Amino acid sequence: MSDRRILVTGLSGFVGQHLARAMQDVLPDSELLPLTCDVTDADAVQEAVATLSPDACLHLAAISAIPVARAAPDRAWAVNLQGTLNLARALHAERPDAWFLHVSSGDAYGASFKLERPLDEDAPLAPINTYGATKAAADMAMSAMAAEGFRVIRLRPFNHTGPGQAPDFAIPAFARQIALIRAGRQEPILRTGSLTAFRDFLDVRDVCRAYALCLRHANGLAPGTILNIASGTARRIGDVLQGLLALSGVAVSIETDPSRARPTDIPLAIGNAGRLRDRVGWDPEITWEQTLRDVLDDWTLRIAELD
Repeated sequence: MSDRRILVTGLSGFVGQHLARAMQDVLPDSELLPLTCDVTDADAVQEAVATLSPDACLHLAAISAIPVARAAPDRAWAVNLQGTLNLARALHAERPDAWFLHVSSGDAYGASFKLERPLDEDAPLAPINTYGATKAAADMAMSAMAAEGFRVIRLRPFNHTGPGQAPDFAIPAFARQIALIRAGRQEPILRTGSLTAFRDFLDVRDVCRAYALCLRHANGLAPGTILNIASGTARRIGDVLQGLLALSGVAVSIETDPSRARPTDIPLAIGNAGRLRDRVGWDPEITWEQTLRDVLDDWTLRIAELD
């Protein structure tokens, strides 16, 4: 795919801010078109798609933080499920030849992680929280549309982080507190949720490169194809925190904050991205230490700008 107009939802968000660089590297002749309307407004979405007439759509927009989805479930369902349906239906009606890349989530596997092995795309969707449920529902809706001829690729990225991420997620939340402590703006006590779980983390820039590669190779993929985006490495949350502290040189006390605990959680979540590797030639390229360093530097700069 080249010389294509790519409609992107959520282009101004955390992932979107890194997408342009990946697209420039992988599909340099493509043009990114931001969707500026609310995805829950079906009429506005239909009008925007008709006006822009894109060759493909990458659907990033979502309520993506588990605590935010839990606190506002109606909004999460409206955005993550109904918003996806609005966009997919509009694209199918206006540009039936266009590819739709639906960004789901590894969190949709939920209770399947109890198998305690790297999950591939054949693992059942078994969500255990509101966010995962909304993503699983949208994923299944896209499966049904694919069976009716819709050109959709279903992507399931696992946890990803990097510079620019909000502190609604564990790694930027740690980095923010470390930056505040180092700047003398917070007492040297770092408050966390559980540190015992293991998660499969990626750098957001590697994830964006996966999206770009999927767009480039879309014509070689069957409608409805599911692709995990995962590192295949499980990292203990406590070890991630220690890695950030080692890079910062800050000495802190660590306290568990009950308000940061999740009602449901799983001890190990890890994915198998072998299919993505085989179909589009993707592998993670950014080292984990570089990811942590960039997140910490980002928050150090943000805190310095408060002065």
